[in-house]
Amino acid sequence: MSIMKTTSLCSLIIIVTMVLGACSTSTRITGSWKDPAIEASTGEHKRVLVVAMTRNIEVRTKLENALADKAAQRGISVVKSSDIFTPDFFHQIPPRDELFSRIGETGVDAILTVSLIDRESNTRYVRGTTRYAPFPMYNWYGGFYSYFNYWHPIMYDPGYYVTDKTYFLETNLYSTETDRLIWSAQSETVNPASIDAFAEEYPDVLLSQMVKDGLLLVSQAD
Repeated sequence: MSIMKTTSLCSLIIIVTMVLGACSTSTRITGSWKDPAIEASTGEHKRVLVVAMTRNIEVRTKLENALADKAAQRGISVVKSSDIFTPDFFHQIPPRDELFSRIGETGVDAILTVSLIDRESNTRYVRGTTRYAPFPMYNWYGGFYSYFNYWHPIMYDPGYYVTDKTYFLETNLYSTETDRLIWSAQSETVNPASIDAFAEEYPDVLLSQMVKDGLLLVSQAD
């Protein structure tokens, strides 16, 4: 393989790596709060209603399913809002007594809500790459034009624009007995590749923070 082909291939690999890196999903907890009345490692609930507060049925279903699967691995039973509320539930909220009566029928002792509180889109310019690799033994160093003509196409990779999308979510845990907030966390997700990728990652990040905050006991998988 010639030097020019090798260099061009390296350039392509760098660009692809940068593009994939820009599109990769990254979720992190930016802050959390716990009711100080909840003692460490004793706030674990065994039956929880999960409510993804979105009108997007696909997102709601996939996120609630993922949370239910992860919770099941810890011995926590989950009731999904998508199983007890119709798709038009979020269009018109029922009276408080009716809502709590319906929730009470599920036998849950806590309610976990997930909601999108903000989103941002930022376009940034990714600069190209330059390399210095002199090879005095080659004839293109014999004159400026031959040097310029050979190296110009491969010494500089043009830059490109990337739009970063950041989603800010809030997750709250309420006690059904007192109807009070007992735990809350905010997170940000940068460039989710897909709904499936986000639904796969988010529950793990969330549950890890719950363990850190003393809402869940440490399991063998942690």
